[in-house]
Amino acid sequence: MQMFNPPRRVEPAAPSLVPTPQATASNGNNAPAVRSGAVLSSGVSIKGSVKFGSDLVIDGYVEGSIDSTSGGRLTIGEHAEIKGEIRTKSVTVHGTVEGDIIAEERCELRAGCTLRGDIEAPRLVVDEEATFLGSAKISSPKKAAEMAAAASESPAA
Repeated sequence: MQMFNPPRRVEPAAPSLVPTPQATASNGNNAPAVRSGAVLSSGVSIKGSVKFGSDLVIDGYVEGSIDSTSGGRLTIGEHAEIKGEIRTKSVTVHGTVEGDIIAEERCELRAGCTLRGDIEAPRLVVDEEATFLGSAKISSPKKAAEMAAAASESPAA
């Protein structure tokens, strides 16, 4: 009978030797580009400033400014809703943004996204099914970098 048998010892599972998958993003060649960085998943809600270094993927709700401290890449996921200004090196929008975007290198508006605000970037890519309500200023990469640096040095109001 099972009642009288001594209890079994349960050994903890050995750590997996399989590498964890990294977040991927399309680089336009249908081949995924491997990226690592922070993720704010859907269900996450932030009110205030978001600052990041290299890569950030947002799929939740952010009300406030989003700034890259060292020229990072930002991806706005398809479930994301952003209300505020974005300043970064490169941004790809799949979700909804209400606010201005200032990119040092590139801004991409993907099919299904909605942007209500102005864009300033040296390169702008707008997919056919993207919604863009605002104005775009295509500036030289040097000027965009200078403006981003000046804005990050100015004190917050």
